Amino acid sequence: MISKKMLKALNKQLNFELYSAYVYLAMAANANTMGLKGFSNWFHVQFQEELFHADKFYNYILDQDGEVELEQIDKPKKEYKDAQELFDVSLEHEREVTRRIYDIASLALEEKDHGTHSWIQWFITEQQEEEANVKDIKDKLKLAGSTGQGLFMINTELAARVFTPPAVP
Repeated sequence: MISKKMLKALNKQLNFELYSAYVYLAMAANANTMGLKGFSNWFHVQFQEELFHADKFYNYILDQDGEVELEQIDKPKKEYKDAQELFDVSLEHEREVTRRIYDIASLALEEKDHGTHSWIQWFITEQQEEEANVKDIKDKLKLAGSTGQGLFMINTELAARVFTPPAVP
């Protein structure tokens, strides 16, 4: 059983993961509108990952005999000027997710909730990977520029990304 304070934090993160999925779906649609179908694919896969993350929170809350509380999801920004802005915003968003995950880990330590602290470690590792992946694409965009062959090559690379649910307990 988890504390009321932990339950509130986990529900807040569950809802933020759903919001994150919504953000990435909007980014996918915007990239598609720009004619960047590979970028759109990358963001759509990111959308699927965020839904997977939300589902992990949902199931953990229920496994801990907690009550899931779903809230209204805010409308995400829908237009971005170019691929660089999409990834600038994506990195900023991932850093916010990381901060929130760290807050849950800190709360778990504070409350001596070792089960939740152990469970949240998967997300800490995941966030390190998420930020590194976005930074890598930002670096490629910086080198390639926002038009021409370089952008075409990155677009082609991002089109190959597929969602594969992680094998986690």
